[in-house]
Amino acid sequence: MKNNDKSISFGKKLGIFFLRMMAFLLTFIIVLVVTLMISLKMFCSDSFPHVQQTFVTTILETGQLKFLASLFLTADEIQEIVDQNSMKAFNDEINTDLIQGSGFGNINVKTDCVQEPTQDIEIIEVAGTTFTGTMMIVKDPSRISLATIYPWREYGVTLDELVTSNDAIGGINGGLYNSTNNSGGSPYGVIVSHGEIQYNKPQEYPGLVLIGFTEDHILQIIDISKMNAKDIENLIAEMKIRDAVTFQEEASDANNHFVQLIINGEAREMNGMGSGLNPRTAIGQRADGAVLMFVTDGRGKSGHLGASCADLISVMQEFGAVNAVNLDGGSSTCMYYDNEYLMTSVTFYYSNSSWKLPAGFIVK
Repeated sequence: MKNNDKSISFGKKLGIFFLRMMAFLLTFIIVLVVTLMISLKMFCSDSFPHVQQTFVTTILETGQLKFLASLFLTADEIQEIVDQNSMKAFNDEINTDLIQGSGFGNINVKTDCVQEPTQDIEIIEVAGTTFTGTMMIVKDPSRISLATIYPWREYGVTLDELVTSNDAIGGINGGLYNSTNNSGGSPYGVIVSHGEIQYNKPQEYPGLVLIGFTEDHILQIIDISKMNAKDIENLIAEMKIRDAVTFQEEASDANNHFVQLIINGEAREMNGMGSGLNPRTAIGQRADGAVLMFVTDGRGKSGHLGASCADLISVMQEFGAVNAVNLDGGSSTCMYYDNEYLMTSVTFYYSNSSWKLPAGFIVK
């Protein structure tokens, strides 16, 4: 009987301990949720206009967290914030005469660290107020091409796989693609690789812009939002586009993306901040033909929120870009060079790699 009493007593103690632990965890979760909701409400409050605008414009650029903005703000309030921090339309055609491709040029920039050029490639670290970034300068634009996993499938590959499987030395992520559950096996919009149209659905998303290089190695930035598949075929043939991706120019509470940064030496005009703060991938070209590939961190990585549209324009201007665009950013942002990642995904589970991609700009 005594042994049974001890067993019952131990069982009761274990049960009480379990209940106390459950109560503690439940209390902790409730406190955490309440704290989060209070914080979100504060971020969305018009009592702190700058915080509100930064939070809303930043969160609308994410793939999965857009709904957070609508927890305390109406659709009209969100759109008003978007409109106050939008960019003016910028659809000028590229003036190819501004790209000479005759020399390597000398750009005087303020940087934290500059590596010695390797095979006409420079890697430069850039420090901003809310981000750190890496600039890859490829002085010979003919070395840039678009690598893909075509034919498309459910799962893509990481950037290092894309680079090494094509005997390249480096690369960055490119345009829109299916990133659901980090599948990455199929692009959106239009894909051209080595002159071959591998994907052609220009009406798949509103506001698509084609970003790529001609056979003469000139960066082109072309609004294709009103084109159909046949128009794209004609465009690629007439412009002699050899490698290209698409990204989205569309500002609303559903999609808040931007593309054009600098066209023919003219920076894009903005209202307010222009955009939120996020990890970014951008590509541009100098007057001497050199290609500028730029990536930044953000979303808490290294304690940084990320870069804005204004930040990208400022950096690209500093490095002498005549033309420059914003590519797919956020968790997709990555840069690989000389057998190591110079920028990896901001996603916790993929912090030592990139997300799976269907395509990316590589450097041979």
